Amino acid sequence: MPDYVIETHSLTKRYGSVLAVDNLSLQVPQGGVFGLLGPNGSGKTTTMGMLLGLLRPTSGTFKLFNQEANGDLRDSLHRIGAVVETPALYPYLSGRANLRYFQGISGKGSPQEVGQLLETVGLADRADSKFSTYSMGMKQRLGIAYALMGSPELLFLDEPTNGLDPAGVAEVRELIRSLSTGGRTVLLSSHLLHEVEQVCDSVAILARGKLIAQGKVQDLLRQQGAIRMKTNNDEKANAILSSLPWITGIRSEDGYLVASVAPERSWEVTEALAQQGVYIREMAPVQISLEEYFLEVTGEDAPSGPKGGK
Repeated sequence: MPDYVIETHSLTKRYGSVLAVDNLSLQVPQGGVFGLLGPNGSGKTTTMGMLLGLLRPTSGTFKLFNQEANGDLRDSLHRIGAVVETPALYPYLSGRANLRYFQGISGKGSPQEVGQLLETVGLADRADSKFSTYSMGMKQRLGIAYALMGSPELLFLDEPTNGLDPAGVAEVRELIRSLSTGGRTVLLSSHLLHEVEQVCDSVAILARGKLIAQGKVQDLLRQQGAIRMKTNNDEKANAILSSLPWITGIRSEDGYLVASVAPERSWEVTEALAQQGVYIREMAPVQISLEEYFLEVTGEDAPSGPKGGK
């Protein structure tokens, strides 16, 4: 069994009549980037808040680093860095002065570490500029530098590319990938499917506070794949495949039949058609996107647009 840095068991958070997180049982493996994916209001930030001790769960339990979190998270939090919401740093201080100030307060790491952190996040050349002069992407990167103080084993990033222009998104995405090396785990909350697909190794999909699916991104997409084909009788093939309960959909697209079935079952498709005298001329797997997978498993619109409630 892999080592998990986070495990939750029936974790629940209720605000009056609103069920923000509903019986969430989640496993986050050690190392790499793990995405909490879902539309605004799906419970992503509420989940992060409970794991960081900022919110008290209504019910359920969780473990950090294989240790039960029973109200006292001090030992675990020394091994965690986090950027939740927009980084709240002092606008009249430089990037370097901000890091030195918060390093002194938190006691994490050493003063000598500040210069290296600024190099890591690509801000060495603007280290002595005031925070107020930074672009949104630079502010996010400085917030990440603050979260990296003390070399945490687990890093929480809540919507780190929100509000960034395309260049800023690309910079932060590359930074996140680089931070997940050496055994460190990055827990990334996002509602942007395209970004998650590019940066995350594994993902948990949340909708309306519930866990819908979790696993390695490529494994999930492969399970919900499709097969594109041409046959000697597409009309008859359509009728045959539509009657099979293990094929979830069949459609015509650009002169091909596309069957919604895992590519690993292509031999069964071939067999079912051949048994009734239909033969395949061309066949190829179709790799679906994370957006298409999200639509398939949640039955709702793909998350997009400006950030709102969480």
